[in-house]
Amino acid sequence: MKRLRVLVVAGVLALGTAGAGTAQASPAASAASHCPAGEVFATDNTAVITDPGDPRLKTHLIRFDREVRGIIEANGAAAGRSTLLDGVFWSGDLKQTTYERSREFDVDRVGRDGLNHIAGVIAKQYHQESVLTFRCLPRTSPETDSVEIRASGVSAARLREALAADPRAREELGGGSVTLGGRLILIAPVADLPLARRFTAGLGVDWNEAEVRYGDGEFVS
Repeated sequence: MKRLRVLVVAGVLALGTAGAGTAQASPAASAASHCPAGEVFATDNTAVITDPGDPRLKTHLIRFDREVRGIIEANGAAAGRSTLLDGVFWSGDLKQTTYERSREFDVDRVGRDGLNHIAGVIAKQYHQESVLTFRCLPRTSPETDSVEIRASGVSAARLREALAADPRAREELGGGSVTLGGRLILIAPVADLPLARRFTAGLGVDWNEAEVRYGDGEFVS
């Protein structure tokens, strides 16, 4: 995605069991954990939106949903569910918060190369600087460099307020996305896991109920 720093997951390649990359989550969260063959988080937006009330943030990206599913299928993979997201990100260049509507796509029957190819096609077709991919891996894998944190009970407004109040978190973590149902999705380098844990705790997240996946994050342009 354009101007993307820390984001929602853009792709997941499951290795081992669904819970292989989950750490310090409750038994219930571990049981619910599922890494599909791939996930893509993408948008067709190219504008810098700094007003949370901007009407462009009300779009449901229905046509985009249909078009990305077509890209996935045309490249030999299978499109799964799609989820609408509200993104809240910190722009170091603008020194202010920016906003973005995006969609999460589950992708089946895809490997690392295929996932990266799909992300590259999306980036090119929708004029994005990059699309983030994330492969879900065991915590001990030598390729593991990132974590994905998912937690319920967080609104986009609360995420915006928390970023504004925490200079270190907004500079290091960059931001995150929230489903319309209030589920936070945050990607961070493994080295920043303590910071991410502190930041999400400030959002009211119970770490024992959060889902934490380890994996390999990569921006594809």
